[in-house]
Amino acid sequence: MAGRIGKLMRSAVLAGLLATAATFGLNWVWTAIGGGAMSIHGWIALGLGLFGTVALAWVLMALAFRSDSEGWDAQVDARDDPAPEHRER
Repeated sequence: MAGRIGKLMRSAVLAGLLATAATFGLNWVWTAIGGGAMSIHGWIALGLGLFGTVALAWVLMALAFRSDSEGWDAQVDARDDPAPEHRER
């Protein structure tokens, strides 16, 4: 269990670092195209938005991989599927 928590923490730190790097990268692009200076509220909003997006993508991908590895994708009820191989006889 400790290995799993360590892996989770490393992933969370990596997501935070990616969000930080993306925030500074977007600020550089914004100033390069002639945009105005951002206030502290803009920095906070941008950082939280980027971190939330990265975290959401991470969680959804983790759920997709877990669903596939546990076989939930193969257990889909296809009774309403019009394909001939799924019709009840």
